[in-house]
Amino acid sequence: MPTAEGLFLKVLGSLNEAQARWLVAREVVARGRGGLKAMHELTGMSRPTILRGVRELKASRLPTAGERVRRPGAGRKRLEEQDAGVLRALRRLMEETTAGDPMSLLRWTCKSTETIAEELRGQGYAISADTVGRRLREWEYSLQANVKTKEGHAPADRDEQFRHINGQVKRFLRRGAPVLSVDTKKKERVGAFKNAGRTWRPKGEPQEVNIYDYPSLAVGPAIPYGAYDVGRNEGFVSVGVSHDTAEFAVESIRRWWRVYGRRQYPAAAALLICADGGGSNGSRNRAWKYFLQHFADEFGLEVTVCHYPPGTSKWNKIEHRMFSFISLHWKGEPLVSYETIINLISTTRTQTGLRVRAKLDPRPYEAGVKISDDDMKGLNLRSHRFRPEWNYTITGR
Repeated sequence: MPTAEGLFLKVLGSLNEAQARWLVAREVVARGRGGLKAMHELTGMSRPTILRGVRELKASRLPTAGERVRRPGAGRKRLEEQDAGVLRALRRLMEETTAGDPMSLLRWTCKSTETIAEELRGQGYAISADTVGRRLREWEYSLQANVKTKEGHAPADRDEQFRHINGQVKRFLRRGAPVLSVDTKKKERVGAFKNAGRTWRPKGEPQEVNIYDYPSLAVGPAIPYGAYDVGRNEGFVSVGVSHDTAEFAVESIRRWWRVYGRRQYPAAAALLICADGGGSNGSRNRAWKYFLQHFADEFGLEVTVCHYPPGTSKWNKIEHRMFSFISLHWKGEPLVSYETIINLISTTRTQTGLRVRAKLDPRPYEAGVKISDDDMKGLNLRSHRFRPEWNYTITGR
């Protein structure tokens, strides 16, 4: 459904020059302080033109019915009417860099209209920031406040790494090869503990849970490690019961491949994994690469790994494509048992077609496993030219 701003712009586009000026002026008067700035940014109409409309409104100089302000076809044509290529270039640029496009393979940044116009001018299009802003508003983009998602200062080559990941994702999907976004969801305590959120229940019959959430009252920990299939919009979660280690992370990917991956991608010889830069699947975690080599050897796969830069884990697809919906699905439900957790995860669905499966991994995993220099030298690992610490390929032997 179009937004209020989108509807306003559609009405505005149906008016002649004077009527549009008066409509915008009316909004400025109605909004009061800050109205001129807001309407200038929304419509792209110049401030002198808007102020002229305000003066005309106050003088009650409205048009008579059928009055024409200009001859048909008069006035300067819009840039996009003169050169349709600029719209294609702008659309392509926004698809690569938008922070709000849900279909983008990678969401990563929000550029100012002046920066976007400058990039388009570099491609040979004479376009202004106001024109860029007007077209984006017509496409129902909007200016949005910052959201707390970054976990630290942006490292060098942050944006370039996002472009590298995006390029790798597109290349693998074109080949029909699997692309996995992986991560560990927040560790949960299993037991009759309060879970944030509310559920529909008979009045006066809330579910009773423990007053305290001491670890001694828990059945044990639940460690959900997820693998989200970007191309198929499907997910798998392995729920561990001991420690979130690199061995557990790779075993979760192995379980996905054994049960689902190799059946859904019977001809695949390569796999792309997009992972955070830290934790059990961190870029500097030796055990992660060591156990990935075992996985690649077992199935004869070429495993390419691209890590998100430090402080950007919230951009990982699995966070907003799968984990967020699992959290919504089980909100208000006490996670009283492992069976409850598995059932709640496995019944997570969305209108866009997301399907999630889950299995319990009862194996104990030892924390603090050390991988020697000799073990690392034995890996069949090829580092990429760009940021080799973040991008590499491990080939099965």
